Amino acid sequence: MVRVKICGITNREDALTAVEAGADAPGFIFVENTPRFVTPEQVAPVVRALPPFVTPVGVFWDHPAGHVKAVAEACGLRALQFHGDEKPEDLTGYALPVIKTIKLAPSDHLGGFPPWTGVVTERYRGCAAALLLDSAARWSEGEPRQPIEWQVARDLASRPRPGPTPPWKVILSAGLTPENVGRAIATARPYAVDVNSGVEASPGRKDPDKVWRFVAEAKRAS
Repeated sequence: MVRVKICGITNREDALTAVEAGADAPGFIFVENTPRFVTPEQVAPVVRALPPFVTPVGVFWDHPAGHVKAVAEACGLRALQFHGDEKPEDLTGYALPVIKTIKLAPSDHLGGFPPWTGVVTERYRGCAAALLLDSAARWSEGEPRQPIEWQVARDLASRPRPGPTPPWKVILSAGLTPENVGRAIATARPYAVDVNSGVEASPGRKDPDKVWRFVAEAKRAS
């Protein structure tokens, strides 16, 4: 069963709506000067309200390790997502699972060439539990985002890795909506899907109907 992460959560109501709809992970963005920035003081009580077996994920962007660890401890995070230019050596030393974002061009900008190579992704072997494929476009402030090429995600998820190492756990993001997530999963066969602006009423506020439909379509497709 594909996992579902609802990212850009800024309040308790939206977090509980996502969980009640069947989402596996709410995402909290601790990146300053972005539309859905939250502080540990805002997030900690929301995390405490979550039921067991739900994984709160913190999103960071080139933050110092000490800052990341302090936020994770203060909020009770259970996974860390790194969205910046972090090198593999920057992602070691964490007690929580690490997700590394790989940014790709939108599907109509590939020009027939693969936007990543095994060399790029294998750099993170040993320090990342999963790779999240997202658009290289700037973060949305409410406007629709263009999807990345879903076949790229499928190729990466099925590509053999050196030795006994299993294929990457791939999390598909960028431009997903309740209307296209089923097709995206059927094509990419990802470990998980990640949505933010695609289920919003406005930046930082989720639309409950879109959240419920997105999770239902994702689970049905898997």
